[in-house]
Amino acid sequence: LERGPREVLTQILLAVDRYDLYGKCAYPKHHQSEDVPDLYRIAARTRGVFVNPALTEPFGLTLVEAAASGLPIVATEDGGPRDIVRHCRNGMLVDPLDTEALGRTLLEALAQKDRWRRWARSGLRGVHRHYSWQAHVEKYLRQLHRVIGRRQRARLAPTPSRLPTVERLVISDIDNTLIGGSREAVDTLMSRLRTNSVRPGFGIATGRRVEAAVKVLKEWGVPRPDVLISAVGSEIHYGHLGRRLLEEEAWKRHIDYRWRPKALHEAMINLPGLTLQPRSEQRAHKISYYVEPDKAPSVAEIKRHLRRLDLHANVIYSHQAFLDVLPIRASKGLAIRFLAWRWGLPLERILVAGDSGNDAEMLVGDTLGVVVGNYSPELERLRGKPRIYFAEATYAGGILEGLDYYRFLGSMDLPEETEDY
Repeated sequence: LERGPREVLTQILLAVDRYDLYGKCAYPKHHQSEDVPDLYRIAARTRGVFVNPALTEPFGLTLVEAAASGLPIVATEDGGPRDIVRHCRNGMLVDPLDTEALGRTLLEALAQKDRWRRWARSGLRGVHRHYSWQAHVEKYLRQLHRVIGRRQRARLAPTPSRLPTVERLVISDIDNTLIGGSREAVDTLMSRLRTNSVRPGFGIATGRRVEAAVKVLKEWGVPRPDVLISAVGSEIHYGHLGRRLLEEEAWKRHIDYRWRPKALHEAMINLPGLTLQPRSEQRAHKISYYVEPDKAPSVAEIKRHLRRLDLHANVIYSHQAFLDVLPIRASKGLAIRFLAWRWGLPLERILVAGDSGNDAEMLVGDTLGVVVGNYSPELERLRGKPRIYFAEATYAGGILEGLDYYRFLGSMDLPEETEDY
């Protein structure tokens, strides 16, 4: 065995010896997958319980398997087991670090025969009602019908955007992608989008606040976009020249799922190398930090830290200087996919352009991606992936180069798919 399992098994063997439990424990040296159902059945037939004392349990597949075998459970009070016990009512939850409470719970579960039988029957009913394939498909279809109904109703609602009528859409990051280079290139890009026979829709996807985005676009002579994805993908607004911006309320409701900003603030407050950005940069669905790369933990470490606290968030690192914490359902890429669904626009008819790490998710997949020549090192890992073109020209010139590469304003030239996402 590896070191960790070897140490655990050693402790078990010593405990068996210390308490003279020979003949009362079984610890097979190996088993096949087809043996697992019989192990559950043996435990159920001998009126035992299934115990999962993990410190954290994201879902709890073994607990569902135990319930399907008529075997009551005692499990950690973290994560998925809470939902399983709520649905199946077939056991108890415990703090895995409280060994005395765990012992008392096991003793009660084994000693109270009537309750053991109730748990066994309830588990069988609950697992078929909530965790069988039939139940899963029925629930999925119910949700699907609700979504389709909402979508049909939403399409009837008035909107100041051209998106319902466009057949192609160009979406660009602002800073260091659309602007920052030659004004002439920006003017040329806007002219081509405006005068081409295809007349694609135009949008921006930025880390800026929507107010700041509108201001800087005006300074650069960029017409108001048809759609503005702002605050690193946590907000969507529609707009057209001469009309006020209209926020997409359905997106706000969608990303609010499991969003706990106060708890996230508290969880991040003591992490080294992170400094909260000014209040003006904080949004209802975005918490932003400055980063000291040599002191701050990695994104993976931050995600693990939040997961241990049962906090769900999308952590985005960009320009080797900024960190944004968003709802788990929010990002630039997810916002673009929401728009594609919302307005019935195929992803391969959306061209996206970016330069930094917070653009990575919107660049991969079925959209047509353009990385401008002045890109941040965080995007180098995307080189060679299908449908991502690394332009030689910088800023808006790189976007123009990408339009020509894909022939996006003409017959379109889609690269062959070589990878799945």
